[in-house]
Amino acid sequence: MNAQFAVDSYAKVHNTASANVASPHKLIDMLYQGAIERVVQAKGAIEYGNIELRGKKINSAISIIGGLRMSLDSEKGGDIAENLDALYVYIQGVLARAHIKADLSLLDESLKLLTDMRDTWKQIG
Repeated sequence: MNAQFAVDSYAKVHNTASANVASPHKLIDMLYQGAIERVVQAKGAIEYGNIELRGKKINSAISIIGGLRMSLDSEKGGDIAENLDALYVYIQGVLARAHIKADLSLLDESLKLLTDMRDTWKQIG
């Protein structure tokens, strides 16, 4: 059995099990953490010249941020939800440009924003 396949399979099962028992607040935290991990992995892929992995990790981060966008409730969240949505769209654009240009500084920008947002979210909980 391929070791990477085993690790990926374990991670999927672990994440699915964790998501099934997590509170809504914890689920958002998990999404932030997942996006952050993908961006860090994309940085490594750029450093090692792995274009395929770079694309997979950046696309995964963009998808996770899409999940964060879908979790917004504009009726209850009002201006805060609108501002978060705009920030998520911005981060998705930064990540797309980072992929096209293989630009570590753009990944660092998105990583900083996501980390700050995750840290703020943890303080709310």
